[in-house]
Amino acid sequence: MFKVDQPSNSLQPLQETTFSNAGFTERYHLQEWLAKHPQALTRNSDDELLIIQKEFAGFDDTKERLDLLAIDKDGNLVIIENKLDDSGRDVVWQALKYAGYCANLRKEHIVEIFQRYLDLNEPDEARPAADVLAEFLEYDSLEEVQINQSRSQRIMMVAANFRKEVTNTALWLMQFNIRAQCFKVTPYRYGNDVLIDIRQVIPTPEAESYMIGMAQKEAEEQSTTGESKARHHLRKAFWTQALEKFRVSTCTLYNNISPSTDHWLSAGSGISSVSYNLIFSKKEIRVELWIAKPSAQSNTFAFNWLYERKELIENRFGHELIWQPLPEKKSCRISFKKPINGISDEQNWPEMIDWLIESMTAFEKAFFTYLPDLNQLIKQTFNGHDEVENTIEEAEHV
Repeated sequence: MFKVDQPSNSLQPLQETTFSNAGFTERYHLQEWLAKHPQALTRNSDDELLIIQKEFAGFDDTKERLDLLAIDKDGNLVIIENKLDDSGRDVVWQALKYAGYCANLRKEHIVEIFQRYLDLNEPDEARPAADVLAEFLEYDSLEEVQINQSRSQRIMMVAANFRKEVTNTALWLMQFNIRAQCFKVTPYRYGNDVLIDIRQVIPTPEAESYMIGMAQKEAEEQSTTGESKARHHLRKAFWTQALEKFRVSTCTLYNNISPSTDHWLSAGSGISSVSYNLIFSKKEIRVELWIAKPSAQSNTFAFNWLYERKELIENRFGHELIWQPLPEKKSCRISFKKPINGISDEQNWPEMIDWLIESMTAFEKAFFTYLPDLNQLIKQTFNGHDEVENTIEEAEHV
């Protein structure tokens, strides 16, 4: 740090010192400075802090004391751990312990903690702690606010020097969406005055938003992967139950089919690339005839031929069907569905499975009479054209 000497138009370096040499202590000086001016640890008003307790010792079965406890504008608790000239090796472990203790604090506990702080340190504050908190968080009432949500606690470590093991660990914690910051506090002498420089060193302010974004992205990806695995497990369990019931029913389509982690099960219809499908999705269960031959022309031909017999097929099935040519997908679908409220409630599975068995049994009978004739017509009309197109498509993918 330098002082500008205007008469000589030059910079004069200030003398760097230590807190110990300057006669300052951690508890009665550094802690008090930050308690009275927590914005020294923030860069803008959006990151403003409100100190809610000093020397907080409200942890069960321990006499440990947290230096400063604050709350940010998002309702996250901020653990502030101060050291003087050296951070020491254990500062991260201390801060993590305190964060773990504070993670269990409910809203009413936080209000009580802050009220004790106001009573002791700001006796002129006439408003109750809940009102002060609500105003700071920019809400009309604290009832509207969520405070100290799961895994939202922040850690701030303040010291004149940080050991490598501390800074490395702080950076590592950021990968797990734990916002850990290191602030280097340097005292300088200027005549009889002492100047304090407070600077965020881990992560650097320029990199912090990027690192937070990357950690959040990774957390979202992990969450999505976990949800996907859970869905796969549910689907396989559902199809296992369904196939067991199908095997003792009069519908034999799925006798040689194994459980799947997909949301569908397919069985042959007697026509190449035309299948009977069972669908188990979040919003519906469905039975369908899926026409997906390599040639769009043959798909349209098959769909139109069956659609000409729509009334006969539906009369035999007993319900109206959904006829979808799906030209944008080149395939066609004829289906019957039932809305459901999600797939996770296993108590509803037996009813869903019974509906699928009943519907597919009637569905197969409705089409059974027509599919052999349709198969012959496709072969005569396209004379192996499907197989040629299929070979061309496979060659294009190589």
